[in-house]
Amino acid sequence: QVQLVESGGGLVQAGGSLRLSCAVSGGTFSIYTMAWFRQAPGKEREFVASHSWDAYYADSVKGRFTIRRDNSKNTVYLQMNSLKPEDTFVYYCAAASWRTTGWRNKAAEEYEFWGQGTQVTVSS
Repeated sequence: QVQLVESGGGLVQAGGSLRLSCAVSGGTFSIYTMAWFRQAPGKEREFVASHSWDAYYADSVKGRFTIRRDNSKNTVYLQMNSLKPEDTFVYYCAAASWRTTGWRNKAAEEYEFWGQGTQVTVSS
């Protein structure tokens, strides 16, 4: 059973930084595409960033967020800089047992495994 556990969320002022971590157990981390999505109450989950053969970013976070994976630690990170109040969401880590390029990296329905989510709140 593959398990994903996120950590690192919290409250930060606008302009600040946070680093989210997602530790993966029970699977072969090195073969997975890893991603971060975020969701507000009552809204659809939206793509933030993914790492497959390439890194992909949502336009809204490009230049501010960086996804990085450490295969030796079975962990993927999301470094979030220059945070804005509109970045306030629950952030979810996701994993898929495929690697490819293109649209599939940004589609929530393509991911098989999910973490429980971590709240990020950015105050103005």
